[in-house]
Amino acid sequence: QVQLVESGGGSVQPGGSLRLSCAASGSIFSLYAMAWYRQAPGKQRELVADIASGGSTNYADSVKGRFTISRDNAKNTAYLQMNSLKPEDTAVYYCHARRIKAYWGQGTQVTVSS
Repeated sequence: QVQLVESGGGSVQPGGSLRLSCAASGSIFSLYAMAWYRQAPGKQRELVADIASGGSTNYADSVKGRFTISRDNAKNTAYLQMNSLKPEDTAVYYCHARRIKAYWGQGTQVTVSS
């Protein structure tokens, strides 16, 4: 079992920045692929970015150049640095861990509004 706890969400003006954190416990964090998803009201959950156990990364086109996913295996934590935020980035952001099974965090709200 893996437990995931997100933090760092909040409200920010367009052009601002936030850093989300996902603290993992319960298993060997370094073996898991980690990802961030988001779900806006009335829309399907979508992949924002992922990072493999080896460190390779992948981003949705809508966030390339603005968001950076990273991981600190010593701290059992994954991060999503979000810069140049736009109103369309408003959503609940979920942390996801996958190895053989997949696990989800409870989500953290990000609101981008002037």
